[in-house]
Amino acid sequence: MALSVAAGTETLHALSFGDADATQDLIVGAVHHIYTVLSTFVYSISIGTAGDTFQLAIVGHDHHAGAGSNATVMVVASVISVALETFIFNDKFSFNGFGAAAYAEPMNSAALQTPIAQQGGTLQRYQYIPLDADVDCDIHVTFIDQNNA
Repeated sequence: MALSVAAGTETLHALSFGDADATQDLIVGAVHHIYTVLSTFVYSISIGTAGDTFQLAIVGHDHHAGAGSNATVMVVASVISVALETFIFNDKFSFNGFGAAAYAEPMNSAALQTPIAQQGGTLQRYQYIPLDADVDCDIHVTFIDQNNA
């Protein structure tokens, strides 16, 4: 039986990315979707030198002072990569597939936050970002996709 991913559905996803050696989109948003990240596993295959780092981040619109900014990096975790070790991020968090279509900043009241549900502004992504060129990792992410389209 095929899995329905139509409007009003909630589906569990698991994605793997082998030998990531550059910025990698882990989740790419869609309009009227909400993503809840359950876990992210990052196994460091190799590094260049001690102290090499990577970040897990949401890339999208900054609702505090992001007017005109389409790619603000909001760091979820910044990690010193250790070769042959696994970093497990199990803190759950959610983000919208797109930012609000119309908004005023900063979004500091319920009235200003209401348009977030009317998505259509800036694409939001969950990314792995190596900050050193020699960091190579295997990554696995599990998440729930709520389709409210």
